[in-house]
Amino acid sequence: MNRRPATLRAIAQQLNVHVSTVSRVLNGTLDHAGRAASKETIERIRTLAASLDYQPNTHARTLKTRHSHEIAVLVPRLSDIVLATIYEGIDEAASASRYTAFVANTLDRPERQRERAERALARNVEGLIISDVHCTAQPGFLEELEERQVPFVLVSRRRGEHCSVTSDDEMGGRLVAEHLFAQGHTRVAVIAGEPHSSNARERTTSFVEYYRERGVAIAAERVIPGHFDTEAGFSIAERLLTHPQPPTAIFAVNDFLAIGLFGAMRNRGLVAGRDIAVVGYNDTPLAAHLQLTSISTHMHAQGVRAVAMLLKRIAGEPVQSYRFPALLKVRASSLCRP
Repeated sequence: MNRRPATLRAIAQQLNVHVSTVSRVLNGTLDHAGRAASKETIERIRTLAASLDYQPNTHARTLKTRHSHEIAVLVPRLSDIVLATIYEGIDEAASASRYTAFVANTLDRPERQRERAERALARNVEGLIISDVHCTAQPGFLEELEERQVPFVLVSRRRGEHCSVTSDDEMGGRLVAEHLFAQGHTRVAVIAGEPHSSNARERTTSFVEYYRERGVAIAAERVIPGHFDTEAGFSIAERLLTHPQPPTAIFAVNDFLAIGLFGAMRNRGLVAGRDIAVVGYNDTPLAAHLQLTSISTHMHAQGVRAVAMLLKRIAGEPVQSYRFPALLKVRASSLCRP
């Protein structure tokens, strides 16, 4: 009942053949003459292996061939529903291609990104999908990965010319600005998210630029950065709503920030879409339930495409970055005029 698993060496010893011969037969490889062994030897090895219920050591094979069929995914926090949805797309696409994807939380810290990536590479993963890149960082780890010829794809965030899959966040910020400006809102504010995140910066910048092009300068005190969570949305909203001239419309660069904003408004008896126009971003499932106007970023599809692009990079094929078009989903939260 507790016998040890059969090994290549044990089979070779019982049959008095070299272990490399057993390895070639059971792993389907050939020698320099183009054969694994004689027909009689092949039959003897396979019969004994079957009787001993021999199972190949997949880890050892991986170390030798470096074809682990594993992908590591680095995310700031998997508790974020946006990243969780992207990962579902990654996992689905990887599984369909007979790859295994596993995830590591980096807490959006570059030193943890490097550590988690190196651990994954030590396991001989075939590539990385990275969603925690800082657009403000100096050249460093990504450039090292390129020099080491490690295949990787960025997802949800961009940096420089590195291969990435994102939503068109410049388009998204502009769509929000067009929507609010068309309703007459000129006293607007932005809950701007993390400054090191390319998606937050692009959404905010294109929104502000649209207003500037129409002669409306949004004061710096009305563009406030913060973490991508409800707590930040609430605290930033408190600052905006206590201003002597509070905004008539607020753009939160993700839905969690908008939900935090809803809480601060509720404490003051304010209702989104009646007293203040509110727009979020990413169109998470909560957005529809809360009647929150938001921008769809094709989260699941980003994950699927990231895998397709990474597999091409692993195969040595050329790839180009891709942006999914932003789509404005208008709901009750933004349908009011100043």
